[in-house]
Amino acid sequence: MPELPEVETTRRGVEPYLQGRMIRSVTVRQPRLRWPVPDEVRELADCRVTSVGRRGKYLLFETDRGTVLVHLGMSGSLRISPARTTPEKHDHVDFVLEQGRVLRLRDPRRFGAVLWSDAGEVHPLLQQLGVEPLEPAFDDTVLYQRSRGKRQAVKAFIMDARVVVGVGNIYANEALFMAGIDPRRPAGELSLARYQQLSQAIRTVLSQAIGQGGTTLRDFVREDGQSGYFQVALQVYGRTGEPCVRCSEPVQQLRQGQRSSWYCPCCQQ
Repeated sequence: MPELPEVETTRRGVEPYLQGRMIRSVTVRQPRLRWPVPDEVRELADCRVTSVGRRGKYLLFETDRGTVLVHLGMSGSLRISPARTTPEKHDHVDFVLEQGRVLRLRDPRRFGAVLWSDAGEVHPLLQQLGVEPLEPAFDDTVLYQRSRGKRQAVKAFIMDARVVVGVGNIYANEALFMAGIDPRRPAGELSLARYQQLSQAIRTVLSQAIGQGGTTLRDFVREDGQSGYFQVALQVYGRTGEPCVRCSEPVQQLRQGQRSSWYCPCCQQ
């Protein structure tokens, strides 16, 4: 599934083509994605996009009528193409723009979403989201304060979108390695100093990934159709049995809930 850096990379890629532009028409070829595409989205003809934002893994296209929310799901991607480009099998929603361009949602698995909220309202899916990890509100005390009394593993804790948004499996593994923290440690037992290290690691890993275009997954492509390439910088994720980049001990893999975790048993305590 595309994670925060992939979504932010997409946001930055499409923003110059959308912000301030007029939507001439909307075409919905497949109305049933994860949820049905709302009628309000279909009726956005001659509506201007005033800003292109992001909240967690949701892209937010603000218009003078309300906000279009786009979630890429497991396999979704957005592309800017000439409006005359013939849609392919999994191209489900088109936003036809002025100057002969189209913003096209491709989603083979249809776990993505195109949703709507009226002007001045916050969509229910956004109301319970935690702090943004790249915003000033994510200071060095947030994780420590919210972890007190929690027995769940620290990896699950930082992947909880109600605590901090956008720290998916890949970047949770990488941040915990950078901070030297065992992913199995109970969240409530870590000290303020360890959480300060972890907060900085989360910011660093996500910022690096955004700078390098996101992480290549089987189904992920950037808005220009090219694969991301942060995989060249991964330190532990997917490296079972390979030597740790710090100490040369073999990287270990374990199962936590429904996810795999990778860690160095020597470097992460």
